[in-house]
Amino acid sequence: MRGARLLQCLLLLQNRGRMTSAALADELEVSQRTILRDLDAMTEAGLPVIVHQGALGGIELGFEYRTKLTALTEDEAEAIGLLLANPHPALAQIERMQAARRAAGKLIESQSKTIRDLIAKAQSRFELSHAPSTDNDPRVTALARAVRHQNKVVLAHTSPNPRPIHPIKLEYAAGAQWVVHCAQTAEGVAEDRWGDIAISAKSFAT
Repeated sequence: MRGARLLQCLLLLQNRGRMTSAALADELEVSQRTILRDLDAMTEAGLPVIVHQGALGGIELGFEYRTKLTALTEDEAEAIGLLLANPHPALAQIERMQAARRAAGKLIESQSKTIRDLIAKAQSRFELSHAPSTDNDPRVTALARAVRHQNKVVLAHTSPNPRPIHPIKLEYAAGAQWVVHCAQTAEGVAEDRWGDIAISAKSFAT
């Protein structure tokens, strides 16, 4: 457990720069005394931990230290972000849900700020709270691209009452179907109400 916490502490300092012992303690949910002991252990292990005293002080890594972790590409960041946000519910039954969430935090924290921002954006745009069916609906693929690129969409575009929307999120919901969320309203539109869809090349602002 301590080894895992030391790694997370290292990643926090690497990615966020100088932090106070109070901020580290808050992030890692331990006491400041525990953080100070952990910093001593990191120093003994040869890590360049620098402690600055005073009101503007804090803790940081010297010599531009970076762990040797491979960064993710943009599409990998989106995919792994969604996987990490939705661990398999069966993990709770084998008492590994909390471990999965801790591991997810470490994996995300190990990435650069650019990748962490991409992961956060993916988690705000897509939600997979339930496993979708194996039926492939091409409209889902098209809407996912529209969400990523902020393209305007028209639902039921061949019907007498077409519905223009600005899609900002795609969710697989408890009702066992996809739901697209629109920027114009808080309402989500379920898959059985989409009809034929048209994706515009024009984008919208959020």
